[in-house]
Amino acid sequence: MTLPMPDPSTPCAIVTGTSSGIGQAIAIKLISEGWHVHGLDIAPSTVHHAQFTAWLLDLTQASALEATLNQIVSQQVPEVLVHAAGVLRVGSLGALDMQAGQLMWQLHVDVATRLANRILPLMTQARRGRMILVGSRVASGMAGRSQYAATKAALLSLARSWAAESIAEGVTVNVVSPAATDTPMLQDPARSNTTPRLPPIGRLIQPNEVAALVAFLTRPEAAAITGQDIAICGGASVQR
Repeated sequence: MTLPMPDPSTPCAIVTGTSSGIGQAIAIKLISEGWHVHGLDIAPSTVHHAQFTAWLLDLTQASALEATLNQIVSQQVPEVLVHAAGVLRVGSLGALDMQAGQLMWQLHVDVATRLANRILPLMTQARRGRMILVGSRVASGMAGRSQYAATKAALLSLARSWAAESIAEGVTVNVVSPAATDTPMLQDPARSNTTPRLPPIGRLIQPNEVAALVAFLTRPEAAAITGQDIAICGGASVQR
């Protein structure tokens, strides 16, 4: 893909998983706040806007991801990096699927690492930037979700480590961890035998609620927030 010359007055954001769900909601929210969003996903995006560039690729393919990032940064240094792409595969002990576990690790952890390794040094050189990883309340552990939980738990350690390396240069790294969210992932046939747990609020978290928090973390007012795991739990973490 050949990019048009970007308007240097329009800040640049990279968001993964923009074909649906949380990633799509984040892209739409950032566009509404004046960002030019580069959306990276294996599926076509339904976002159509002058400030949105869609990149169709398998994020787990390192060479494709590297080539895409190189094209983006050759035009403009991103100021926001959001890794929202994800998959959920369930399984209990004795029936764990190693290939499914590997896929989740590749997409959640390896891709986050490749994104950070390429983009965060550019942000620190520019002395500005925000990286937000979409985690999960399941990261603390949950029956039947051990492989998924492990990948989301890994994101917390990565974020804290990268935050420690970057904060002196004005770059923040945080995790936003929703409880069960109303996205196409809940209708995935791979989890047909499991039912999402409604939080005490009595409904699923909405993607636009997650997007609103992500958008806040990109703003100057959030410059002092880094290395944090921020839950959108609908009351699930409240002692009652």
